[in-house]
Amino acid sequence: MGIAGYVAKEFAKELGNKSRDFYEFVMPAVDVVEDVNEIVIMIDLPGFAKKDIGLNINGNILSVKAKREKAEEAGMVYYRQRPLQIDKKIVLPISVKEEDKVLGKATYIDGVVTIRVPLPKTSRIPIT
Repeated sequence: MGIAGYVAKEFAKELGNKSRDFYEFVMPAVDVVEDVNEIVIMIDLPGFAKKDIGLNINGNILSVKAKREKAEEAGMVYYRQRPLQIDKKIVLPISVKEEDKVLGKATYIDGVVTIRVPLPKTSRIPIT
């Protein structure tokens, strides 16, 4: 391989590293919707094992952490964009007090984490 081939290979490797950094920054895709009595958060985390995903709510911040091992290279790598780790903070429209226990639940099906958090009881006063 000549100098041009070497430079092209190193450039492609560096471009792949930078694109992975970008995808780890912007990913995962998140939807937050209010259902009747709960907030439903859907997070796309394809390729991560359920055991390697961590979820935590502190105040109104949902922390999502996930990590996976780097895949074995079987030849020339042209792109390497699949994130190896996710560390994302998501602002929720509700706040959970530290002393409150969140009785929500999370499921992981087909690469999508779905979290259901009950809405806190409020003391609304209707105007008649």
